[in-house]
Amino acid sequence: MKYFYRRPRWSWMGIFVPLMGVLAFAGVVAWSSARAALPIGSTAPMFVAQASLAGKEFSFRLADALRRGPVVVYFYPAAFTRGCTIEAHDFAEAMDSYHQLGASVIGVSMDDIATLDRFSVSECHGKFPVASDPGGRIAQSYDSRMPVNHYASRTSYVIAPDGRIIFAYSALSPDEHVRRTLDAIRGWRAEQGGATKAAIQGMQPAP
Repeated sequence: MKYFYRRPRWSWMGIFVPLMGVLAFAGVVAWSSARAALPIGSTAPMFVAQASLAGKEFSFRLADALRRGPVVVYFYPAAFTRGCTIEAHDFAEAMDSYHQLGASVIGVSMDDIATLDRFSVSECHGKFPVASDPGGRIAQSYDSRMPVNHYASRTSYVIAPDGRIIFAYSALSPDEHVRRTLDAIRGWRAEQGGATKAAIQGMQPAP
């Protein structure tokens, strides 16, 4: 009787390679969701970038925007992906609330400007600008670039007019970025109002 060797249908490489892909993806998710961004109180890196508002390109300067009030700088992985589209819609719907607080918003991704021309119209609804960071230099300076792929992590910062970071939030889900940044600005405004009131009271002569 002859015996024939039948090669198994699986191999270690066939299991190892997909498993490493799953673990790498899980690592990126955990890194993006749990890692610390730039620390609160640190100075935000100033940047200049090509941006688009309602499809019209211009040069965005963070230093200029800060002269008008606090700025939300939010990084997102890629235009027209599901989570980034949801996030853009959320920011667009909340822009009146930001403006009432004297704040502005700029989204930053590693997409090219032509893509962002379209994204700023269809998903941002012309409510706020989005900036192009094709080489990831800005994302890197904000510690907001994923270590494995060519994307920025989903991270939101609130920067005070003096250039200090007063809030940072990193999470893969887009759901909480708007609410948390608005709450941070409201808290900062309340602190500023309290400090001003205390200063005025300190200047008043004693009875």
